[in-house]
Amino acid sequence: MNDAQDRLEQTAKALFQCAIDRADPARALRAALAENPLPPLPVGGRNFILAAGKAAVPMMRAALDLIPDPAQAMVITNSENKTTISGVEVICGSHPVPDENSENTGQAALSMAACMSQNDRLIALISGGGSALMVAPVPGLTLADKAAVNQRLLACGLDINQMNLIRQQLSALKGGGLLRAAAPAQVHSFVLSDVIGDDLRAIASGPTTAPIGTKAEARAIMQSVGIWEAAPETVRAHLQMPDPDHSETPDAAITLIGSNRQSLEAMRDAAPAHWQVQIVTDRLTGDVQQATKTIIEAARRASQAHPTALLFGGETTVQITGSGLGGRNQELALRIARDGQDIPGDWIFLSGGTDGRDGPTEAAGGIVTATTWETIRACGADPEALLADNDSNAALAAANALLMTGGTGTNVADVQIFLRLPG
Repeated sequence: MNDAQDRLEQTAKALFQCAIDRADPARALRAALAENPLPPLPVGGRNFILAAGKAAVPMMRAALDLIPDPAQAMVITNSENKTTISGVEVICGSHPVPDENSENTGQAALSMAACMSQNDRLIALISGGGSALMVAPVPGLTLADKAAVNQRLLACGLDINQMNLIRQQLSALKGGGLLRAAAPAQVHSFVLSDVIGDDLRAIASGPTTAPIGTKAEARAIMQSVGIWEAAPETVRAHLQMPDPDHSETPDAAITLIGSNRQSLEAMRDAAPAHWQVQIVTDRLTGDVQQATKTIIEAARRASQAHPTALLFGGETTVQITGSGLGGRNQELALRIARDGQDIPGDWIFLSGGTDGRDGPTEAAGGIVTATTWETIRACGADPEALLADNDSNAALAAANALLMTGGTGTNVADVQIFLRLPG
């Protein structure tokens, strides 16, 4: 890597950190509660605090600073983020595929909600990852049934709204299940969005919102991607039953405290003053192959006369046909390394998950240049074969092109940064 590329790498990583900092859950929650303080409780009323998701720990800590001595406080998060908080029960589920721990956390959340009275208040702190970290199968389904469906959902290229529509129909917790369990107590939710477009019904599968859709819609989606017939018989039977009547689902106050768009704006504002900076899109979704074309086309259109920063945000999908290890950000970076080799000038491309984890790997994503593809070859690996096997992790590791941050304690989906110097 030459001096110019070294400077570009430092700038890209600094901008990525700006995106993460803007989504800092504790800072965002404190600001939201300062702007919109919670109303007083009725006489004898109690506060219950439930934080669920990858950002649950810092959100809980911030809440306790402002809402001391709750009747009960519970954190549900992934094992990597588990810690000790005085007076708080901290329990872990599994992500991205739920397991028995996830079922235990789901039941714990429902049990907390069920013990509340009309004078009480549930403060729900929701962040990305909650769908898998706490689960409660509807009667007649088992955890194995839900896990089997979830595994297929993750591999068939659906977007997060489609996946969560299906998950909600199989859950007693999602799609407003927690809200109904807490009735008649007040429910105030503070949400850190990892969903593009910030549909509150989709974030952590909407435990305190109305469902996204119906059983018929869930069936249609599963049929359209060819996973209906492979689903467990119990799941298919359940999805062919009439929809329950949720017309009397209680209202809940919901505040959005952080999002992908806000993180993109933070990167834009932090870019060097003399650079041409553009947020190309905050909806980089769909198949990773199409996302690659979108980025390459934007890079080719950009001016070559000035230093340029092109920013993207979203959450792509990968059609898994191989047996390798990787994630959507690593595969996107590897495809840019292949297809962008002839882009003029010194350039660098970073694609990373703001939670610090991309797929079932230790990497947050990848950071590549015009020479990365050939560097992989020079190391004795075949990047084309690795890409065909969805083994982007091994390919990028060969070129020392993995983006490694560790868990960040937040999650507002993915961001991509393309930087180029005139050449």
